[in-house]
Amino acid sequence: MTTQRAEAAAAPAIDIRFGQVGLIQVLIWTTDPGAILDELTGRVATAPKFFQRTAVSLDVGPLGREPSVEQMRGVLEAVRRAGMCPVGLSSGAAAAQALTQPLGLPLLPPFREFQPPAEALGGALRVEPVPAQAEPAGALAQVHAQPVRSGQRLYGRGRDLVVTAMVGAGAEVIADGCVHVYGALRGRAVAGARGETAARVFCQEFHAELVSIAGVFRVFETLPPELAGKPVQAWLDGDALRFERLGA
Repeated sequence: MTTQRAEAAAAPAIDIRFGQVGLIQVLIWTTDPGAILDELTGRVATAPKFFQRTAVSLDVGPLGREPSVEQMRGVLEAVRRAGMCPVGLSSGAAAAQALTQPLGLPLLPPFREFQPPAEALGGALRVEPVPAQAEPAGALAQVHAQPVRSGQRLYGRGRDLVVTAMVGAGAEVIADGCVHVYGALRGRAVAGARGETAARVFCQEFHAELVSIAGVFRVFETLPPELAGKPVQAWLDGDALRFERLGA
């Protein structure tokens, strides 16, 4: 018994590792809890399997001012009531840094510096993989020849990602450059993961659950149904995600 206790005491209780973590980023344009709850509830309803109980970071940069702690508590409550789980603040603004301690939330790295548009776009949601150290420019594409199964995630850091097999439902293929899938795309494809707006997604057979480029995304329920099963490319046009059949 003494030996067993000694072995248990010697064994580590935890382990800490670094890795890529996918987060949805909620850009906060107002501190009105009612407006936030109404819009987020509608967004969650469009894709409950994707948004419900998912971890999100909040970016207060679009506010253009420093919200009070009480205002942010109202924002957090609205986000939670909509079904999402706020896990941190992500903004380079001093306002976010000042709020972290009283709100008990960490400050996460911003995906890219917020730039106000010429016209207010209203609320916004973006898929934001937490930034990782980039590979040297000009690196060759990362090629993966095996099927990507549900629950698996591939990341082409600092380069394009090429998958020569299918990407199953529940799988994720992510690249800092373009994503190419020479097979059926049934999972999630994220191109321009570090903010490269010129990145594109290409696939041979389009059944995606989600497509994202530089943080702008669309989910299955809002993707063009006429492109299902077709060879497709997706690209970013301003803040709009466009889709087109390849070879059309």
